[in-house]
Amino acid sequence: MSSLPAALALSLRQLGDPAILKVLLKTALITLAIFAAGGAALYVGVERAIASVTSADTFGLGALVAVAGMILAGWFLFRVVALFVLQFFAEDVVRAVEARHYPGASHTVRDIPLAEEGGNALRSLLRTVLANAAALPVAGALLVTGIGAAAVFWAVNAYLIGRELRDMVWLRHRADTAEIAPIGGLKRFLLGGVVVALLAIPFVNLIAPIIGAASATHLVHRAREKNLHA
Repeated sequence: MSSLPAALALSLRQLGDPAILKVLLKTALITLAIFAAGGAALYVGVERAIASVTSADTFGLGALVAVAGMILAGWFLFRVVALFVLQFFAEDVVRAVEARHYPGASHTVRDIPLAEEGGNALRSLLRTVLANAAALPVAGALLVTGIGAAAVFWAVNAYLIGRELRDMVWLRHRADTAEIAPIGGLKRFLLGGVVVALLAIPFVNLIAPIIGAASATHLVHRAREKNLHA
C-alpha cells in the first residue's frame, strides 16, 4: 500500500497550488455558509416556538439551542455537507493534479452524458442511505462499548467516501462501462478511511475532501499507467 502514502504526500505538497487554494476557499465558504444558514433558521424557529408558548424572558434560550444544534450538526454532518459541496468543484481539483503530474491524461478525458451523471448520482445517494440505514442497528447494539458505534460508522463511510473519490476521477477517463476500476477495494477503503479520520479533526476537516480528491487522482492515474505498462 506504499502508493497511498505517496499519493497523500503529493496531495499535501500541492495544497499551495492556486487552483487548489481557490477550490478550498470556495468549498470552505459555502460549507460554512450552509451551516450558518441552518443555525439561523434553527434560532428563528426556536424563538418563535418559545414565543408561542410563553411571553417570559428566556435569556437567549433560542441562541443557545441554535449554537448547540450547529455544534451537533457540524460533528455529524460536516463530512457529508463538505463532500456534497466538493462535488461541484471536484473536477477543478482533479484537473489541477492532472495538469501538474499527468499532462497526458487530458487525451483520455471524456464528457460524461447527463443521463449517466444523473444515474451515478442516484446510485451514490442510494448506497449512502442504504449503507447507513443498515449500519444504524449494528452501531446501536455496540453503543455500550464506547467506540464500537464510531468504528461502524467510520468503516461504512470509509467505504462510501473511498468509492466516491475514486469514481470522481475514474469515470472521467473510463473507456466503456466494461472497464474494470483501476483501484482495488482495499486501497479505496483505506483512502476513504483516511479522509473520514481527517474529517473528524476541527479545521483539518476543511481540507480533507481536497486531499481526498487529489489523492484519488494520483491513485487512479498511477494504477492506469501501471496497467498500461504491465
